[in-house]
Amino acid sequence: MYCYTEEINIKHKDTSEYSPLFSTPKYELKSYKLNSQQISKDKNVDSIALFKELAFSYAKANKAKLACRYIEKYIQISLDVSFVKHSNFDLIHDSDSYIRLEDKYHQKFDFWWLFCLYVGFVGVFISIVLNFRRCADKIANLLMSVFLFQHSIFIINISLLPTNYEFYFPHSLYLSTLFSFLYGPLIYFYFKRVVQKYRFKSIDLAHLIPTLFLLLLLLPVYNLSGEEKLWVMLNDKRPYITLISDSKLLSLLIYMILVIRIYMKSVKSNMAIPRIQYHWHRNIIILCSLHIISYVFYDILMIRRVANDFPINFQILSIALLILYISYTAFVEPGVFSGLKMIKNEMQKGLNNGLKKYKKSGLTEQLSLELKEKLLELLEKDEIYRRNDMSLQKLSELLNTSRHNTSQIINEHFNLNFFELINKYRIEEAKKILKNKQHQYEDFNIIDVAYEVGFNNKVTFNKSFKKYNRITPSEYVKS
Repeated sequence: MYCYTEEINIKHKDTSEYSPLFSTPKYELKSYKLNSQQISKDKNVDSIALFKELAFSYAKANKAKLACRYIEKYIQISLDVSFVKHSNFDLIHDSDSYIRLEDKYHQKFDFWWLFCLYVGFVGVFISIVLNFRRCADKIANLLMSVFLFQHSIFIINISLLPTNYEFYFPHSLYLSTLFSFLYGPLIYFYFKRVVQKYRFKSIDLAHLIPTLFLLLLLLPVYNLSGEEKLWVMLNDKRPYITLISDSKLLSLLIYMILVIRIYMKSVKSNMAIPRIQYHWHRNIIILCSLHIISYVFYDILMIRRVANDFPINFQILSIALLILYISYTAFVEPGVFSGLKMIKNEMQKGLNNGLKKYKKSGLTEQLSLELKEKLLELLEKDEIYRRNDMSLQKLSELLNTSRHNTSQIINEHFNLNFFELINKYRIEEAKKILKNKQHQYEDFNIIDVAYEVGFNNKVTFNKSFKKYNRITPSEYVKS
């Protein structure tokens, strides 16, 4: 039990205004010090019973403010949050004071609660399923599944706050807080694994040190009984809440910067990343950034009691988008979680299709190699890709062979079609000009460069450039 001290002074004048329990208008009651552990033998007053009777009496007298004052005092001592819905308060249920009190303590069955439960349980399910997928990199999938599981537990936990269900599940106190310093490391090492093919080292365990410190800090809180945790909630005495929240925000920001650096480095280095995985990496970064922005509002506005509804709803929405996107991708585009295996399968599939297509071709292996060498000479020495009228037919004439043979050579040796091959060389040449403009190109703008390397218009050039480099020519020049 927790001690609670209260002084009640009943004066001579208008005693009915202060205590309807006493029928004698001129009755004088001395100050009583109510203590749930030690009460005077002569004045053996039960504070819980007294607050209960005072709340009933003031409600009966239709004095809503005074009734609500003692309803709250009774709840904070007795830990009985259901008391706010007692039938004796029906007379004042329309008053502003009672509505505010009911909103503070009574559970709410609303859209947000259902939405959070749905998203949370979907996330938990997908986090388990991810570990059973056949893939080339189980470590990467494990990192993503734990990342998803944490967010799922967090959204379920946080949904208890605006609905007041935390008072009915007191052991939910700090349920997901222990994960606070794991969000950043998990997404950071996931990106290092899938983008840089990183192999873990013993030193990487140092990233768990903040979580170990947090566990030691919160262990006394986790060891509290249900009643003690409820008292902490009702009296809004959550220990270390500001310290933990600020530290979590700092952790998220640091690791997100590291993740973005890995992503930008992969983009600038023109790494061979399948388009589906490129979109996956980009979208995860966008959604994680949105989550961090929402947490900034949550930390500044709600933790510090500046606002209630907006920051927590924004936080819930940002986490829900992240969970649902990962869950959607896991089912609709499972290849994202197949890593290198997916890339190899796609390349093998393309090679098999090419072999099947040209199975009946009369082109010998020796002639195929000779034509390949001649084609490379035309591309690299003669720079035939600069001709804006270059076509498969004209290239075949230069090779002195048929269109069918030319197409076969390009497919088998470059795993591309004619237009992809020509545009690839054009884009690489354009990058050289844009990066290091020689004397003859120093006055060239982007459209001039496009014409110089063989494109007929700026639109096609921009589209092709972005396809191969994932950024526009203008962005490439700036970078």
